[in-house]
Amino acid sequence: MFIDVVSDTVCPWCYIGKKRFDAARTERPDIELEVRWRPFQLDPTIPPEGVDRREYLEAKFGKNRSREVGDAIREAGEDAGISFAFDKIDRSPNTFDSHRLIRWSASAGCQNEIVDILFRRYFEDGEDIGDRKVLVDAAQEAGMDHELVAYLLLHNKDAELVAKEASQAREMGISGVPTFLFQGAYAVMGAQEVTGYLRAIDKVQAKLSEQASAQ
Repeated sequence: MFIDVVSDTVCPWCYIGKKRFDAARTERPDIELEVRWRPFQLDPTIPPEGVDRREYLEAKFGKNRSREVGDAIREAGEDAGISFAFDKIDRSPNTFDSHRLIRWSASAGCQNEIVDILFRRYFEDGEDIGDRKVLVDAAQEAGMDHELVAYLLLHNKDAELVAKEASQAREMGISGVPTFLFQGAYAVMGAQEVTGYLRAIDKVQAKLSEQASAQ
């Protein structure tokens, strides 16, 4: 079963959704799931050097609303085993380069791991994942050829491909993340509870079984 996850690396609900989806996967060990992470930028207008996170969020949500949103995310994160440390985060980064790294990690066979690492480094460690040095360190942590990653980042490799893929997600009508696309046809929006992902897996698996039987 193929599942494309459209996500952004600075989306806290994407991190929560990943944790819940991973939990659902462990409950269906007999179903082979191939997960592919796809790029989406919540705000592609952020400059390459990033912006002050507090000022950015207050301008976007307002001071009180920003605090309320953070509290709700922290509570949901705790239930999923995530220790959000928003106080450690100084910058809201441009996530384009992080999506390039995720693309390359698929070829290295560690895409799921690199997504986890990027989420953790940003949301729990407070690192700036718009900083290419941080991305190279993340690649090394995942066991990738970090020197090659540094070269690819420096020379803007696959920039057009990642930009095109991110644009295609919006052209498909995806305006919020995470979005889980099962077999390219059945979409599950948002950070569902574990039971929600299980229902989706079971529904698609039943359809695949029906199709196999009809052949």
